[in-house]
Amino acid sequence: MQRYFVAPEAFTDRQVTLAGDDARHIVRVMRMKEGDEVIVSDGAGREALAVLRRLAPDQVEAEVAEIRPVTGEPVWSVTIAQSLPKGDKMELVIQKGTEIGAVSFLPFESERMIVQYDAKKEGKRLERWRKIAKEAAEQAHRSMIPDVEPVCSWKQLIDRMSGYDAVLFCYERAGGSVTSGLRGLLAGLAFPGGAKPRLLIVVGPEGGFTEREAEEAEAAGARLVGLGPRILRTETAAMVALTCVMYESGEMGGS
Repeated sequence: MQRYFVAPEAFTDRQVTLAGDDARHIVRVMRMKEGDEVIVSDGAGREALAVLRRLAPDQVEAEVAEIRPVTGEPVWSVTIAQSLPKGDKMELVIQKGTEIGAVSFLPFESERMIVQYDAKKEGKRLERWRKIAKEAAEQAHRSMIPDVEPVCSWKQLIDRMSGYDAVLFCYERAGGSVTSGLRGLLAGLAFPGGAKPRLLIVVGPEGGFTEREAEEAEAAGARLVGLGPRILRTETAAMVALTCVMYESGEMGGS
């Protein structure tokens, strides 16, 4: 069943209003009619089965038929911090990361970054990234849209690490300060009961992290982890690490 996100103010106990691109998608792409059903979510914990009542190309009104339990969100809150990759790889990280279960994305600059960051294009690019996250969240039946934050500097990323319960710094060098692979580290994680654990997965660019960056991250409290004996592409590393975290949290069956 088709799913759409709406602003909280467009979602009442009895009625939901869908406008803009969502209304056009319902009317022109899906060719839905009065009486068809959709799932709507306000992205903040409310979700409902709604029946379409009045349809126009720029606005659709639907009647709330049933409030549904929210089931599409992971038990661990995981943010992917991704050094800006070249081409459209960031779009892939956001799309697939949203499907797997990331709650937010934090693009950042690092020393070996290949792409030339252009702050003038930041607004348009951020808008596109957030649209991709919204569409992926709808496809994956998420109950919230992951946040895509503005690009930050390396220093800003380091400063933010203390705000997480655990920071997993994906580092391909085996040895030195790398004391454990991801499997062993995840198995040893323990969180106090109650609040949802907040994890940050940090992934480097195509050229990887420098030793200085790894040392600074470790000094800031990050745990340096390897993802196995094979060297992964930057967009692959993010997905592998996130999937491992979801598995260990019991998200993919078990406890």
